[in-house]
Amino acid sequence: MKKKSNIDELKKIALKEKKITEEINHLLESSETTSDPEEREMISSQIKSLKNLLKKTNNSIPKKVKELVLAKKLNPDKEEDLIEKGYVPSKELPQEIILKKSLSKESTNLSKLEKITLKRLKKKDKKIKRERLKKPSKYINLSNKLFSKWSLSVVKNKMFRTLEEDLTKSNLQFISVSYISVILFTTLLASIVGVFIFLFFLFFNLGAELPFITVVKENLLIRAGKIFWILFVVPLITLIFMFFYPSFEKKSTEVRINNELPFATIHMAAISGSMIDPSKIFRIIISTGEYPYLQKEFTKLINDINIYGYDLVTALRNGARNSSSKKLAELFNGLATTINSGGDLPEFFNKRSQSLLFEHRLEREKYTKFAETFMDIYISVVIAAPMILMLLLIMMKISGLGISLSTTAIAVIMVLGVSVINILFLTFLYLKQPSE
Repeated sequence: MKKKSNIDELKKIALKEKKITEEINHLLESSETTSDPEEREMISSQIKSLKNLLKKTNNSIPKKVKELVLAKKLNPDKEEDLIEKGYVPSKELPQEIILKKSLSKESTNLSKLEKITLKRLKKKDKKIKRERLKKPSKYINLSNKLFSKWSLSVVKNKMFRTLEEDLTKSNLQFISVSYISVILFTTLLASIVGVFIFLFFLFFNLGAELPFITVVKENLLIRAGKIFWILFVVPLITLIFMFFYPSFEKKSTEVRINNELPFATIHMAAISGSMIDPSKIFRIIISTGEYPYLQKEFTKLINDINIYGYDLVTALRNGARNSSSKKLAELFNGLATTINSGGDLPEFFNKRSQSLLFEHRLEREKYTKFAETFMDIYISVVIAAPMILMLLLIMMKISGLGISLSTTAIAVIMVLGVSVINILFLTFLYLKQPSE
């Protein structure tokens, strides 16, 4: 009778918690619809009292569970018979041997579903190992061996401070010296490639008609004077791209962090309601693995606390300064101010999550309108413009005015032009598209 009463009490507690949570959800929905500040304050006070009541009822559950006894006592007269059959552990036999005996005897009477369940229970869950340390590639090692000394002297220049900041904010796993060495080594390889391209165009031509590759018939010195710019353009483009790549990566990281931040803030608001240490909130978010880009930022924050010995407020200030996202920096600074002033963390996270979610919805709506406008531009540029251009080229060929091209050349120009325009449009649309 005592066991049944304990189970009934646990059921009552669960029903009570269900009613409290339903009431909290109802109050949250009503607070979003009302615009009166006094009514919102009353609703928030009611929500706080309901949360406290929910904590009290939740704390009473462990005591009831400890009092609950599910084991049924054996009849002392039948205990000896059961020990002989192997169902009840005796003092002489080990527990594992008795368990195997009992399972082997009962396995003949088990159904297929029960056997499959037993096999599944015997299998151990495979633990996923995550590598924290990554060795640098051979390419980076070779770059450091060749250019590290020169890179150390260049890093002191003010021009490379922005590059160092971009590397930190973009979460690229490079120090400034190594990345400058990689830039120089890549530019050297691009110069070698530029020499090969120069030699190819020195002796051969590319045309729009078959055969596409023909031998150059003009003087080599005159030809070299026309294409000597290849020797400088190829390494220069490589150098510029490598120098500005961290800034591009920083912008991409900022977009992805901003897309994850509203949902992570809602998660943090739910965790902060349990009144745990604020630093543990970030550890829980990291352990979920649902926010890969925020995970890197929060890992840097935890490292500042555990490795460098900073307090949470100082670590938050450093994280705000080194973050690529302005929204995340504002969240860190606001959280640091709230902790210093002794404010209400759940309320802070709730308000911030609402504003971030509202901004996220606005950005989605802007992207939808942008895609509609972009579709109209695409139709006019990719479909109408090539047709008009092709008609002009054919008319110029027939009349003999201007540039006279063959039919094959016009077809090749049209195909290449449409392909290049499509690639540019798709690239631009991909860069503007918000991530899921």
